[in-house]
Parts: sequence; structure tokens; C-alpha cells
Amino acid sequence: MIEFGLLGEKLGHSYSPQIHRVFGDYDYQLYPVGEEELKRILTEKQFRGLNVTIPYKQAVLPFCDEISDSVRLIGSANTLVNRHGKIRADNTDLPGFLTMIEMAGISLTGKKVIILGSGGTSLTAQAACKQQNARETVVVSRRGLVNYDTLYACHADAEVLINATPVGMYPHNLHSPVNLAAFPRLKGVADVIYNPAKTALILDAEEQHLPHTDGLRMLVAQAWHAARQFLGQDIPAQKMNEAYRSVRRETLNLVLTGMPGCGKSTLGREMAQRLGRTFVDLDVEIEKIAGPIPAIFAAQGEAGFRDIESRVVETFGKESGLVIATGGGAILRKSNVRTLRQNGVVAWVQRPIEQLSQEGRPLSTGIDALRRMADTRTPLYQAAADFFVRNTGTVTAAVQQLWEGFNEAAGS
Repeated sequence: MIEFGLLGEKLGHSYSPQIHRVFGDYDYQLYPVGEEELKRILTEKQFRGLNVTIPYKQAVLPFCDEISDSVRLIGSANTLVNRHGKIRADNTDLPGFLTMIEMAGISLTGKKVIILGSGGTSLTAQAACKQQNARETVVVSRRGLVNYDTLYACHADAEVLINATPVGMYPHNLHSPVNLAAFPRLKGVADVIYNPAKTALILDAEEQHLPHTDGLRMLVAQAWHAARQFLGQDIPAQKMNEAYRSVRRETLNLVLTGMPGCGKSTLGREMAQRLGRTFVDLDVEIEKIAGPIPAIFAAQGEAGFRDIESRVVETFGKESGLVIATGGGAILRKSNVRTLRQNGVVAWVQRPIEQLSQEGRPLSTGIDALRRMADTRTPLYQAAADFFVRNTGTVTAAVQQLWEGFNEAAGS
């Protein structure tokens, strides 16, 4: 007998069990099944409640005794509840989507909305536009009436943009389906992708100070709506924020930046141990593939070193749940900062110039050189950071600052 869980073909790693643990003390498991096993489970009705994901959101409908209005509207189900041998199908993606944009302060009412993509999630977004009385809804697809060749010329007056495509999803990070700068009237951006935490589209919206939201909000909200049906009882809305913070804290990297010799590696190792995570020192990773850093500078100059550094940043910046110590100059390239921020909380480690270690650092050739370096880099550290720590006392004190700053930033 299945209590609660998620049905799908290939589930891989899913956040759903972690999310549902926050909502109540019940057993929620992942059930990767083929078509025959799916039919058996639904025919025998040996379950209390199930979420359904790709590719079975439509395949489950013939086995259901009742179908909600949202299922009729969207044409698929993601939630099944078994009450006394009767299976009721619902689609909590719709209220989940509406909750997501509401929490971001994005309204569709009276707006011209562009929806990128024409698949199942696009149908959910279209239903949301209908419910909120959007003034105009334009669906963009590669082979549709409106495609990416005609989008800019005909619909640059869009006010809300929704990405319902997989463009930018891990492992194809930092690819964007559109250029946000082409839509000067935008008032909000929503991306249903939740890995990485910030897609290129969301990073662009952040830089343009637009209201925006990532897909994790929708994932958590639809699970909350489903859990209320599973249990047949109300669950406080604050549990959604608790579940959201739980997943973000587990998955976001902690990235340490700061001047060469400020103690990033020492603090990073200590934080990784405290968090139970893998520690990655980007300078060490560079040396693994290209040899000692002073030798790289001697042979290829700073530009050659920065190219290698950017490749290493790209490799680890897309991963999740790491503690990463960067080289002091990693923030000199805007592309590196975007790569690190897509899945990371960035901490700026501050230490007085006179206390910086200079040993084995090609650009740290004396106090005057360090002061000139700090003058150039300080604004870049400040712009990249979510918070800062002062490494002027004990390692224990600095690690405590990191702990508190990371927990606060990861939960926001």
C-alpha cells in the first residue's frame, strides 16, 4: 500500500520528499515506474495520494472517477487523491503558479503577457492568464504563429514574460531564450526552471531591477496545495516559506570572494565541515589542470590565467551544495560573477591590507600593489556579494559570521 508519493518515468533527484516533510509527518516516496506498473497502481487503487509528473500527467486521466475544473482547463493532472476507492484528479500546478507570481508581486491582470513555450507548463501559464484577466496572451514557440524570429518586431510591448521552456535548465546553464532588453515595458519576469536557482533570464531581470521569480516557488506551492488534499486538512501558508528555505539552504553554494590572502580557503574548509559539504578551492582546481599558478602567469600572463580561471568557474558554478573559495581576481570578469551567482550565495571576506598573506601570489608584490588592487576590486566585491564577513579575529568568529550570513541569505 502506497501512502503518498510521486509517480513518473525517470525521477532522478527530486526535492519533493524534502518539501513534503515540512508539510506533515507522513511517508512520501518516489516511484519511478513504467506504463504497466502505472496501470497496476491506478487499477488496484492501493494508495492514498499521488503526485504525477512527466510523462503521465494525461495518461492517468482514464483511471480517475472525478476530474477537477483545473484538470479540464489544462488537460492534465498532477495530483491524485484516493477517497474510499474513488480517485479524484486535480492540477495543483495552476494554483501553484498563481501563488508563485503573487509572492513575487507580479500581476497578470490587464497586462500583455508573453509565454515562451507551448508544452504542458505553457498551458498552465495560459490558464493563469485567463483566470487573472490578462489583456493579451501571446504564446511563442519555434514553429508557432509567433516564433522567436518575429517576437521582437511584433511584441516588444510585452509587460510580463514567462519562460515555460527548458532553455537555461541544468546542465545547459546560462542560456537565455530571449533578450530582456528588447522589452522596455516589462513589469515582471517568471521562469519555471528551478535548477539553477537563477537562470540567465532571472539574472537579467535582477540586474534590471524587475520583479522576478524562479520555479522553486511554484514547485513548493503546488506541493502545498497537493498536501492539503492528501491530508484533507489545512496547512499553514508559512510552511511554504519554510519548505522553500529548506531546499534553497541545501542546494545553494556558499561562494567566498575577497582579496588574495584574506583567508577564503581557511574559512571555506571550516564552513564546509560545519555544513557537511564538499569544499572546492578554485585555485587548487586550476593547478590540477594547468600547473602552479606562478608558472601560468609566467608563461601565459594574467590574461591566459583568467581564461583558465573562467573555465574552472564555469565547471563548479553550475553545481549545487558546495562551498567554493574563489581566487581574488575571479570577480574581474562579469561572466564569472553571473556564473557564481546562478547557484550561489556570495560572501565577501574582508581583511585589512596589512594582514593579507602575500606568499606565492603573483600579483601581491607589496603593500602598495595590494592597495592599488584593493582600489580596483573593492567595488566589484561589493557588487557581487550578498553579505560580507570581517576576518580580523579568530577563525571561529569569522566562521560564525559566515554561518549566520549564509543562513539568512539562503532563506530570502
